[in-house]
Amino acid sequence: MTLTTDARSDAAASAHPLETVYRPARPVDLLGTVGILRRGPNDPTTVHDGGVIWRAVRTPCGIATMALRASADGVRASAWGPGAAAALDTVPDLCGARDDDEGFDAARHPLIADAARRNPGLRLARTNRVFDALAGAIIEQKVTGLQAFGAWRHLVSRFGERAPGPTPRPMHAAPDAAVWRRIPSWVWHRAGVEPSQSKTVARAAERGESIERALTAAAPAARDRVLTSIPGIGAWTSAETRIRALGDPDAVSIGDYHLSHEVGFALTGSRTDDDGMLELLEPWAGQRQRVIRLIFASGVREPRRGPRLAPEDHRLR
Repeated sequence: MTLTTDARSDAAASAHPLETVYRPARPVDLLGTVGILRRGPNDPTTVHDGGVIWRAVRTPCGIATMALRASADGVRASAWGPGAAAALDTVPDLCGARDDDEGFDAARHPLIADAARRNPGLRLARTNRVFDALAGAIIEQKVTGLQAFGAWRHLVSRFGERAPGPTPRPMHAAPDAAVWRRIPSWVWHRAGVEPSQSKTVARAAERGESIERALTAAAPAARDRVLTSIPGIGAWTSAETRIRALGDPDAVSIGDYHLSHEVGFALTGSRTDDDGMLELLEPWAGQRQRVIRLIFASGVREPRRGPRLAPEDHRLR
């Protein structure tokens, strides 16, 4: 998977992609594993085009665009830009190569057993991009998905870097921490992001590199404490960050508006609260995120009880 220095230089200078085939030891559902990284249908960093998943990413070697497609011999990956070789090195992690389901017992509940049987290729992706995941999660705090996805699209399209290659539509890699820190307050306001959220992103950006180092070096049990030590980051934001950046198989997004209701309904037929959700998931301690993913993959949903939560446009204040 790792390419030579000459190949890296050629990739940076050429419009032609670098290509590789990742042959996983176990089946991989590409859309179910990597597709969930998209933040809404108009995410400038991730585009689904037919059977191809396009991703604009920032690497230590520069910006890159990746195109991933499932094939009979594995996952075919192409990459463009100065960071192409480094981006291809991440394909196994994106496809769940380090996803460890040891000790997971789907048979503890018939719905989970059935979902696991019908989704044998469902893996937990790992981007290794801690600050990207953290910034996106902070923007999603306490707002509707529609609001959060719109703000993410606005900010990344304006302050991110244009992705190279023949992308199906213009794409951008998310800004680095230094750029997030310099975004003016009026731009955050125009994007529909509350001051508390924008200040939290800026505060985290001041410690961007140290957060990444501390989180990747910490033992899994200590990673939540690393993140929640930052003012403005609680259990929900920590879990959402760990799910995307590190493929944490045990992360549970406590405080989510819908999650406890969906978990309760799927496992018992009745909605519950966060405490009830944690009690229901306790038999799978260490693998609770995997159970949640299988619940959503099952297609079982709590019937809607009322109108959707209406977005609040604070820009009119």
